[in-house]
Amino acid sequence: MVTDHNRHVLVIGAGPAGLYAARKLVEEGIEVTLLNRDIKPGGLAEYGIYYDKYKIKEGLRKQFRQILDLPLINYLGNVTVGNSGDVSLDELRGMGFDAILVASGAQGTKKMNLPGEDLKGVYHAKDVVYHYNRLPPYSTREFHVRGRVAAVGVGNVMMDIAHWAIHDLKVDEVIGVARRGPAEVKFTEKEMGYVIANLDQAALDEELARCAPFMQAVGQDVQAARDFLLSALPRAEQKVSDTRLRFDFLASPTRIISNEKGEVVGLEVEDNKLVLKGNETRAVGLGTHRLLDVDSVIFCIGDAVDSDFGLPVEWNEFVKNPNPVYPVDGISYEAYDVEHSQPIEGVFIAGWSRMASYGLVGLARKDGENGVKAVLEYLKAHPAVHSSNSPAQTLEEKLNQAHKVLVRKQDLARLEEAEQRQKQALGVEDFKFMTNEEMFSAMGK
Repeated sequence: MVTDHNRHVLVIGAGPAGLYAARKLVEEGIEVTLLNRDIKPGGLAEYGIYYDKYKIKEGLRKQFRQILDLPLINYLGNVTVGNSGDVSLDELRGMGFDAILVASGAQGTKKMNLPGEDLKGVYHAKDVVYHYNRLPPYSTREFHVRGRVAAVGVGNVMMDIAHWAIHDLKVDEVIGVARRGPAEVKFTEKEMGYVIANLDQAALDEELARCAPFMQAVGQDVQAARDFLLSALPRAEQKVSDTRLRFDFLASPTRIISNEKGEVVGLEVEDNKLVLKGNETRAVGLGTHRLLDVDSVIFCIGDAVDSDFGLPVEWNEFVKNPNPVYPVDGISYEAYDVEHSQPIEGVFIAGWSRMASYGLVGLARKDGENGVKAVLEYLKAHPAVHSSNSPAQTLEEKLNQAHKVLVRKQDLARLEEAEQRQKQALGVEDFKFMTNEEMFSAMGK
């Protein structure tokens, strides 16, 4: 156990990975400065979980409050780390922290770089999720989602997008577009239950019949796939719109078509077949194309780390040391300098920063805590950094010189009180201010 209170670790990111990592460090007697891009802590737990899952969110908020109440945690919100942010990673590395744990999530956007991807009416799921969860500035942006909506991807995020489009927008149709086949969907039965009342079962059976030869060629069970897709029927939520939900499997988007007004009118896809490569099933293009008649496209294909953050990036993730000095369960949590083929001294990565879009709160928590195990081994092998100023003081001085509005723990308490008053006055399940300015005002800043 590390009990030297002169030890000071910087944790970047106050989502589940960063918060639980901070708690584990404090349990070891280590002081923590916790930097957060957003005003509020919580990350994907606050802004990624579907907005009306109030009990889950409040349970997590309670845990996060308890973590932030720990005396050895210094919280600074509304701070962007990056080459063009409020402070760069290199600057932070020079401030005297004993180690830095990056748990800032996957804040970038994973794009397919298709023709038409920048059209009005084409979005990426994370932006939409941030919008309906009221994360500034996404909370006030307009999203032109209408008519027939193609949701590309078949994971839980796609189901959340379908849920929103069906229940809130009541669009005409939602089409789940999947590169792979019906037996390889990634969403859970529970998530399907929110939208299955709108599923066109006749269309599903037609789609399964179309895909059957490709599935059987690789030994997949068509009936088992159908059984899973319909397994949520006994727990279906009440139907609240006439939106038609259907799937289009074995289809890879190739371009988005617009009319002369620049409006989306179609999504071109290439047909795929399934092939076995060893024990793995892959989708391979057939070279034939067809057009889906849609008015909006939302890509639900996972996320990417921020390439401006200041760490090397490959395949949408920060690069990890391929031969870790401090592995945890065989996993590397060490940032790696590709150019010089060496670890980046004292910098570690955890959560979605280590593996973008990997699991939800439980896995993020475990990964953050495992990242701390690597940090602790590093601290045992390296003497404490001593300087005339504490690193937290040096950081705050820099941010104050830049006239940055900093959000501390006492500010969060005032914000929460103001939101609770609004919630009670309006008689709603949950309330969030829509802009940073409103939140600053509520905090008395």
